[in-house]
This record gives sequence, structure tokens and C-alpha cells, in this order.
Amino acid sequence: MSPGDEDGYGNDSGRSNDGYSTLGGTRQTRTRLPDGQGGDGYGPRRPARNSRSLFTVLGVVVLLLAAIAFANMGGGGGDDGGGNGTPGSGGKKAGSAPTAATGTKPVAGKNGSIPSGFAHDEQGAQSAAANYSVALGSADMFDKNRRRAIATAVYAPAVASARQDALDKVYSGEAFLANIGLNTDGTAPAGQTFISRSNPVGTKVEKFNGDTASVSVWYSALFGLAGEGSKNPVSESWFTNTFALTWINGDWKVTDFTQKDGPAPVGRDQAASPAGEMADAVEQFGGFTYAR
Repeated sequence: MSPGDEDGYGNDSGRSNDGYSTLGGTRQTRTRLPDGQGGDGYGPRRPARNSRSLFTVLGVVVLLLAAIAFANMGGGGGDDGGGNGTPGSGGKKAGSAPTAATGTKPVAGKNGSIPSGFAHDEQGAQSAAANYSVALGSADMFDKNRRRAIATAVYAPAVASARQDALDKVYSGEAFLANIGLNTDGTAPAGQTFISRSNPVGTKVEKFNGDTASVSVWYSALFGLAGEGSKNPVSESWFTNTFALTWINGDWKVTDFTQKDGPAPVGRDQAASPAGEMADAVEQFGGFTYAR
């Protein structure tokens, strides 16, 4: 789940090329010795990946993210002014808080396949932002009917129609689909499984003013084609989306959306799974509904 918006919603994509920070753990420094000169407990290093293949995969992912961000994002058009994630003079400053159970029951409603009926408070805004991040980064976005249903469920009525049109232009482009290895109808080639999944790991309230909120969602994204002969194998990337939300008709809706790279953790020397195993995992492990 990154160019200005042609609908008059934005100025730029809000993306940067910075990959920073690490995740959890002990924050200890691990020094790796040359092969054969002692161990760090992880065994010898694996041979370096073929640089040409790596650059090809990275190029495809960057192309995808830039195109999707171009269609998805706005900037400055929302009525809460919180699209860039910067706290306003009348808003509450961002603060760290664990993404943990709070005792409030999770949402029970559904708007199509997307949870709805979030609480009218900071917790509800965070839950809405996390769930919307999952929906907008899903493989369903490559199916026209499902894509339009997602846009209707996620975006505020005042911007939903424009978002649908912009998303259609991106996701139906034959050159775009060819570059990421999909057929002209957005489906995967025979024998391959298309994977596009966003996995939130945390949320942060940037600003909250009762009926408006700005919430950032930090997540990892899996994207690619799993299967024999895939030229775009499944890879992982890390991003932060900041959603401007407005309370409309009893629920939180997106009025603006920006994205930036990272924070990205240091990758472990972990062998990539075979294509068949990756395809099976996506089919067997369903996604989550996020609520706090």
C-alpha cells in the first residue's frame, strides 16, 4: 500500500525516499564477521541476490506505488485540513500510545466487505484508518466493481465519485497492468497467484477535533505474483499512510490521504519461500479486521 492529484485535491504525493528506524527487539547491535570467521548465531551469509532481478522487482513496485498514490491521494481538499498529518493549532498533538485492547467492543457492522460503525472517538478513528488502509491496499482494488465499492465505503460522499474515476484510470491502464504482470482485466496469468496485501502494525493520532481527525497508519505491504515463472515475485515494503477523516452520517470517512516510505526495518537473512508456498499462504491465511 507513492505525484499530485489531477482532481484538485492535492499538491504532491507526500512520499519520501527515506527508510529509517527499526522494529522492537532488544535494539542490540549485531556485528557480522566475514564468512568462516566466527558466528553471530545465524550461520554463513547467503550469496547476494542477482542485482538485475532485484532492480526489476523494485522498479515494478515503485511504479505501482506511484500510480496508485496518484489516484488515491488528495491534499488540502479535505474540510479538516489534516491531510498532511501536521497537528493544527486547535488540534491535539500526536502522542505515542500502544495499539492494545481498550475494553471497547469492536465494530460489528459491515459496509460491503469493509467494517463500519466505528466509535466516534480517537479509538474509532484509528480503527477506521487501519481498516481503510487494508482495503485500499488489497487485491480487490484491481477488480472494477470491487474497487468502486471500496471507494464508496471508504471515501466521504463529496470526494468518492472523483476518487472512483481516478482509480479507474490507474487500475484499468493496459500498460500499467502489463508492467506488473497482470492480464488486461486485472487478473493474474494462468498458474500464478496475485498478492496485494497491507498489514498494519500500528496507528497514531496526529490530530483530533471531535468530528475531524488525522490518523497515521504504519504498515508493511506484500505485492507481486507467486507462481512458477513469475517475473515479479512477491516482495515486502514499508509505508506510513496519513488519513484525514471526517465524521459523516454516523461513521468516519476519508477526505484526504498521503503516503510516505518507511519506517523500514533491517531485513534478516531469511530465505525466501518457494512460489507455491507463498501462494498457499495467502489463500489459507485470511486478513484481519482491525479494531481497538
